[in-house]
Amino acid sequence: MNELFRCPWCLKFDKYIRYHDEEWGVPVHDDRKHFEFLVLEGAQAGLSWSTILNKREGYRKNFADFDPQKVAQFTSKKIEKILTDPSIVRNRLKVHAAVNNAKRFLEVQKEFGTFDHYIWGFVNYKSIINRWKTLKHVPATSKQSDALSKDLITRGFKFVGSTVIYAHMQACGLINDHLVDCFRYKEIC
Repeated sequence: MNELFRCPWCLKFDKYIRYHDEEWGVPVHDDRKHFEFLVLEGAQAGLSWSTILNKREGYRKNFADFDPQKVAQFTSKKIEKILTDPSIVRNRLKVHAAVNNAKRFLEVQKEFGTFDHYIWGFVNYKSIINRWKTLKHVPATSKQSDALSKDLITRGFKFVGSTVIYAHMQACGLINDHLVDCFRYKEIC
């Protein structure tokens, strides 16, 4: 019996393995999913991704199922209520950033038609397929994540540094960083 080889970062628990096997690196073309990952990647800054995966449903509940139009309307009272819920990372700056980013997200949609069209433009509308053999070769940033991060910051987004944005690009399939020996590498190429 041959066991599947997976990227070694996902071998901690079932939820992590499912995320790796079913979501990570699959090209996303749905604006709500892009917004979800912007919220989650921003919340993850300085923390482990496993922490965020374990709190994902709390984020879904507190952030209107990642509907940017609804999140953009959150009041100070709503934000204070969210900050009392232990099912999310209760970081005031990150929660405020998510609400701010929802407003900026809507502005990008208005300008480009969709956030998807905007973000995929940074990779010429085609996934970047890397050929990493080990995790030590996978970078934390790229020239594309640098450019996208800089543009998002110019547009007023928060918690969108190049490392956060590179993680977003990996998660949403703009970049395929599965190791070449991982069974998912060829499946999503």
